[in-house]
Amino acid sequence: MWLIFGIGAIIFALLNVITTIKNKNAERYRFLSLSLTFLTVCAFYFDGVSRVIKEDWSGLMDIMPTMSKALWVLVILSITVNSVSIFKKMIRKINLI
Repeated sequence: MWLIFGIGAIIFALLNVITTIKNKNAERYRFLSLSLTFLTVCAFYFDGVSRVIKEDWSGLMDIMPTMSKALWVLVILSITVNSVSIFKKMIRKINLI
């Protein structure tokens, strides 16, 4: 589930960057991207907690190191892409002044 949220966050972040200049829906895409990023973190945490409750220690040792790296990549990528759209908007405002 967390992987779906993470990929959705990246897709909406890319839509945000693409439509920053042309469309006013860019802020909605930014909101959706950041919301899905937070849901990704929560879903990943929930997955880890459910494995601890089930005492699935071998599953935790197998999955958590790799999945935590993937989670870091998805979150950093989402934040980076969303910040690009903010900087594009700021540069456009500076050029208009």
